[in-house]
Amino acid sequence: MLEPLYIQHLKQNAWFSQLAEPFQHFILEHGKQYTVEKNAAVFHAQDEFNGVYGVLEGSISLGYIDVNGNEAIAAIAEPIMWFGEISLIDRQPRSHDAIALKKSVMLQIPARPLHDFLQQNPYYWYYFALLTSQKLRYVFLEHIAIQTQSIGQRLAQRLLFILEGYGNRSTIQDFNIQISQDQLANMLTVSRQTINHELNQFERQGVIQLGFKKIAVLDLEALRKLAMVGYLKE
Repeated sequence: MLEPLYIQHLKQNAWFSQLAEPFQHFILEHGKQYTVEKNAAVFHAQDEFNGVYGVLEGSISLGYIDVNGNEAIAAIAEPIMWFGEISLIDRQPRSHDAIALKKSVMLQIPARPLHDFLQQNPYYWYYFALLTSQKLRYVFLEHIAIQTQSIGQRLAQRLLFILEGYGNRSTIQDFNIQISQDQLANMLTVSRQTINHELNQFERQGVIQLGFKKIAVLDLEALRKLAMVGYLKE
């Protein structure tokens, strides 16, 4: 049974709040709340589908680690962001790893009851189409940014993506991003030194404040302007 605080947070979530009432009831009735420890896997690439997940508390890295230990991070999921629906739709094994960056509280919508529910109510597939198209939109934005924007603009845009939960949050309530500069460099495929330089530029302009594996956004509108129109270097 979900704790009341998490139910309240769910109802403020952009995706969950637009679900038809029977679908909301289904998730609240069948969803399983559990804790995953830091560095533990929610699932690994090539695992069989076992459900769709939402992050209730904590932080989950979505990416891939190869046999040599090289890590590629596609996104970082924080409350409340949903993931794992790709394998629900294409019935293929997991395409990536989902690893806890810190102790996290998860909501799992288990595979079997979810399949049964969707078979009985095929209209509700529409909501998973919304979820996947929302993520696809952010993928396109990132690919366009790679070709057309400076690294400063791309960095500002990625920080906004994380704050917005890649479209999962109807409002931004937490302006602290729990992420290291190494992780940001990995996500943007640039060096840590480049990320450090750009972040220091942002900090000098009063847009952010840097901490240990943490970035506090002080001026959201200024960050949006940096993402849209770039900024003047000192």
